[in-house]
Amino acid sequence: MSVRRLAANQPDSFAFSAESLKQVKGWIAKFPQGRQQSAVIPLLWLVQKQQGWVSEPSIRVVAETLGMPVIRVYEIATFYTMFMLEPVGSHALVQVCGTTPCMLRGANDLKAVC
Repeated sequence: MSVRRLAANQPDSFAFSAESLKQVKGWIAKFPQGRQQSAVIPLLWLVQKQQGWVSEPSIRVVAETLGMPVIRVYEIATFYTMFMLEPVGSHALVQVCGTTPCMLRGANDLKAVC
């Protein structure tokens, strides 16, 4: 398993856009009272859609919005590879699987080509 860390260069702040804020409220409303923290993955996905990646300030905003510790949101953002923790290209994102079965089928050769 690879270690996933936040990018070294971070923006100063993050705020949901008006459109994203409507979607945030919609996602939170889908969960019963006391279970709103379950919306953490959809909110992180909205962050990524809005700014292209998940930054440290956005993790803090999500944690504050859901009333949960920042470290819990950080754990989720770094666990799931669908969340980009640093800026990525806007046209294509190429990822090569690094699991044992993929390595046995030639993933190292693909990585060398990339």
